Amino acid sequence: MSFLTNFWSLIIESAPWLLVGYLLAGIIKQVIPSVWVEKQLAKPGFTSIVKGAFIGAPLPLCSCGVIPTALAIRKAGASKGATSSFLVATPETGVDSISFSYAVLGPIFALMRPIGALSSAIVAGVLVNILDEEENETKKGVAETVSCCASEQQVEQQEGQTLPPLSERFISAVKYGYGRMISDTAKWLAIGLVAAAIITTVIPQSFFLQWGEGLMAMVVMVVVGLPMYICATASTPVAASFLFAGISPGAALVFMLTGPATNIATMGVIKEQLGFRSLVAYLVGVIGTAILCGLLLNELYRAFAWPLQLSMEAHGESYPLWRQIAAIALVGLIARVWVQPLVTRKETLSPNAEQV
Repeated sequence: MSFLTNFWSLIIESAPWLLVGYLLAGIIKQVIPSVWVEKQLAKPGFTSIVKGAFIGAPLPLCSCGVIPTALAIRKAGASKGATSSFLVATPETGVDSISFSYAVLGPIFALMRPIGALSSAIVAGVLVNILDEEENETKKGVAETVSCCASEQQVEQQEGQTLPPLSERFISAVKYGYGRMISDTAKWLAIGLVAAAIITTVIPQSFFLQWGEGLMAMVVMVVVGLPMYICATASTPVAASFLFAGISPGAALVFMLTGPATNIATMGVIKEQLGFRSLVAYLVGVIGTAILCGLLLNELYRAFAWPLQLSMEAHGESYPLWRQIAAIALVGLIARVWVQPLVTRKETLSPNAEQV
């Protein structure tokens, strides 16, 4: 029963952000010109990686909500490095999680969180591009061969096409976001939520607290956060509870950075869409930078004797009605991915059965 309760709580907490993420994915795909996205993020290099990090950092999307948005950016022409940096920066921080961090953990964490997120996003993007250098060189050679013709065709197509009204593009965005994009991510989203509920139910919090301070505590936080689905905002009170129990500020920061950015759903999509080497580079960049930021934060606390500024409020177990409605809508949209093909197959076979 506890597993089902935790599972449903995770769905309720994540549903609003996931629904927003799918809508943004549709808008990016149908409303925002792909040429603009290509211009900003498509060219493999450091500039597009930095842009991907800074574009993604303010967005209030969770670790699974960012997946459909990042896929839309990738399909619009973004490079693997830029897509990876966007995938890291967006769930690790956001305007909502920064303000919540300030309220619960104090100004130091509110400042270190976006710094760590941007740093790990840029490092991960650079590593993805380095490990994927062979593919980038191939793409560069092909691009140089066809660039003139492609550019001319693109200009001609844009000049010859008349964009539909904004209302029609928005409707198309909704259909794409809540249709195709959910189909692309439903499997990994379901796996990630189930795995997170199992971890939350089976592993007691006291298991983490025995490691206290130091590098080993940060490694444990990485192991905990690696498969877990948790939003940046939701990770804040969890980190605060670890701090109350005696874990170091650096270890708490590692959890806040790795938890939202490295879950089963995200890793599965990265492997599927960007390749295994990109996944390795992504994990090395996120985990390595998070640990370095954690060690730095511990040293700063020791050097300046900063006090911990924690303020946690008690939260009830009930959720507002609108969040429960969002959760039901999300479950329905995901269930449709598996139910609709069965219905279609049954309708297809029915005429044949009658003819027989």
